[in-house]
Amino acid sequence: MNYIKACTRKNGTLTFQKRHFQVDASIIKTGFDPNTYRFNFQVKTHLLHGDLGAARKLFDEMPHKNIISTNTMITGYLNSGNLSAARSLFDGMLERSVVTWTMLIGGYAQNSKFREAFSLFVDMCRHDLAPDHVTLTTLLSGFTEFDNVNEVAQVHAHVVKLGYDSTLTVCNSLLDSYCKTRSLGLACHLFKHMPEKDNVTFNVLLTGYSKEGFNHDAINLFFKMQNLGFKPTDFTFAAVLTAGIQLDDIEFGQQVHSFVVKCNFVWNVFVANALLDFYSKHDRVVEVRKLFYEMPEVDGISYNVIITCCAWNERVEESLELFRDLQFTRFDRRQFPFATLLSIAANALNLEVGRQIHSQAIVTDAISEILVGNSLVDMYAKCDKFGEANRIFADLAHQSSVPWTALISGYVQKGFHEDSLNLFVEMQRAKIRADSATYASILRACANLASLTLGKQLHSHIIRSGCISNVFSGSALVDMYAKCGSIKEALHMFQEMPTRNCVTWNALISAYAQNGDGGLALRSFEQMVHSGLLPNSVSFLSILCACSHCGLVEEGLQYFNSMTQVYKFVPKREHYASMVDMLCRSGRFDEAEKLMAQMPFEPDEIMWTSILNSCRIHKNQEMGKKAADQLFSMKILRDAAPYVSLSNIYAAAGEWENVGKVKKAMRERGVRKVPAYSWVEIKQMTHVFSANDMSHPQMKEIIRMLDELEEQMEKQGYKPDSSCALHNVDEEVKLESLKYHSERIAIAFALISTPEGSPILVMKNLRACNDCHAAIKVISKIVNREITVRDSSRFHHFRDGSCSCKDYW
Repeated sequence: MNYIKACTRKNGTLTFQKRHFQVDASIIKTGFDPNTYRFNFQVKTHLLHGDLGAARKLFDEMPHKNIISTNTMITGYLNSGNLSAARSLFDGMLERSVVTWTMLIGGYAQNSKFREAFSLFVDMCRHDLAPDHVTLTTLLSGFTEFDNVNEVAQVHAHVVKLGYDSTLTVCNSLLDSYCKTRSLGLACHLFKHMPEKDNVTFNVLLTGYSKEGFNHDAINLFFKMQNLGFKPTDFTFAAVLTAGIQLDDIEFGQQVHSFVVKCNFVWNVFVANALLDFYSKHDRVVEVRKLFYEMPEVDGISYNVIITCCAWNERVEESLELFRDLQFTRFDRRQFPFATLLSIAANALNLEVGRQIHSQAIVTDAISEILVGNSLVDMYAKCDKFGEANRIFADLAHQSSVPWTALISGYVQKGFHEDSLNLFVEMQRAKIRADSATYASILRACANLASLTLGKQLHSHIIRSGCISNVFSGSALVDMYAKCGSIKEALHMFQEMPTRNCVTWNALISAYAQNGDGGLALRSFEQMVHSGLLPNSVSFLSILCACSHCGLVEEGLQYFNSMTQVYKFVPKREHYASMVDMLCRSGRFDEAEKLMAQMPFEPDEIMWTSILNSCRIHKNQEMGKKAADQLFSMKILRDAAPYVSLSNIYAAAGEWENVGKVKKAMRERGVRKVPAYSWVEIKQMTHVFSANDMSHPQMKEIIRMLDELEEQMEKQGYKPDSSCALHNVDEEVKLESLKYHSERIAIAFALISTPEGSPILVMKNLRACNDCHAAIKVISKIVNREITVRDSSRFHHFRDGSCSCKDYW
């Protein structure tokens, strides 16, 4: 630094004052113009204090401005986010420096305006100004989208042309851009030919590998980095742990944890959070809690991870308690895990908690975060508040596929399948690109409607979109074909998938279970294990449901025990519910009660309803009454199924007075029985029928077919089971009502509307009665057709007078 000491005369001699004046580069660049220098300094001071208005006023009053003056003002606008004002000043400049161009390019890049930043770079080159290494790294920092790869390649050409291809910082930025634009092939080529590398170079490619799912490559690069003597950083550990998560290798993560401790990075909150996330994604709640409470420093992310982990593992109360602790910290409230808490509220259908979280998100301004907005749409949709969901959705719909998917999923979960399909059509019209999650949701709607035609159309759509290779889209297609009764198509889809994971195998196991093939369901489970994939909790739920539906009780007990003894899983509520259902279906009520007594939680509505249904099948009135008492003592019981089951038990026993009491209780609680209806798809049109429904335009032909069938069924020895007509009416009326059950009307319509010999698929929203089950077996023999009925429990395949399932299932 140069210092000029001012001097004064005192007593005839010269003395120097002690005040020092520092001369910076700015005064030199102004040509030692003190006025311009002073104005520039004052403008900069105003900007440092955040007074943009005063800075601009002073700037406008400057008698002489130079490039530094305008650059200073442009910097102020860019820092305040006012790109248009910065661009206006830039466009009015007669002379610009490399710094000027670089600043504005950086402003666009930081605000995700990559096209504008690149266009500005092109204009800079046309003005014969050579970009320096700062310009290049600034521009490259803005490329994050997949479709920016051509622009990155053009910048790469300039890097080589200007001789910066040996500059480490520029090459690292270029490598990072290739990774962010998902051009790993070009990234690897550049990495290979870089004359110099540092740990940043390795970290960039390591992160690129892990983000794109090249997990083995990421880990191999990590080992290579160590062998070459490059020391790992916090980014190294974060990237390699991300790769470990996707490999589903808990032992590898534990080895990295040991290495973190050895390298003394365990104190680093960024690395510790990556470890927390790793253990959390592997459902290792004990390890997560231990690490969290041992961390010397925690931040908002640490709380987010442990709160989310507890929520995933059904520790809802602990999640909420940790959230209460988080609110007393000084961490950024905008970064609170509102999305996770909204997910808890959504899954619990707890609208009150959801609205409280919504209020907090508004107060902290976290409502502007896309993830929070998407979670609010999901929460309100799952809580059946589609008005609120649609209002929030309207503000988010233009941004991405996520809010569309959340609302579509909400409609599907609530049974509004047609609404979900209409919304999907709107999504296409709005030119919002569907992703694998969207397709999984909309395929579920097709599956529930059993619309094979729509499902095949969506299959074509998925192929055109490029999502067909996605494991989740493929798994959803397997599930859709299976639920539409096309098990051959489901198996073909499964075999064609390039990669398979637990979700895929679970879909296949479930497909076989729904179609009554317990043997193939069990074989598929074993094949999954032999392929090297470890079953997850959903895998066990799928196989337990298969055992339950197919009457494989002993096998189900073995799988349930292996969960804890072999695979070290802690059974969740749904696993116990499936076991209770399986035992009760087979009439083993004592074992079911014993299992419920051993559960770490109280039996819920689903379990008692399952017991009640089995009591109806096995005519166990005593146990049915006990299950009903438990259900009716619950504070909230809006489902009509338990009432109907108990009513049917009393009706079957002829206790009509008790039937009346149950119906009175339903009226008092405002519970309404869901009407039974069946539907069939003919020539791409869905025809819906309810019991004793005479409204169809072809009803005369349908009745004629039913009469013909009734006559031939009598010849085959069929006798109606009047006990299935659970009404206190004459025997003749009971028998007549059985004839017009919705599934029989649908089958009759299919018979008069389709070619002889073609298969028939009928869907029903409730369980088919025993009499219809027996009747359809006889009808299949008479008409010599394969008839498939999918009711609320499973598929029933009828052929030549027999059925693929056991009668009592």
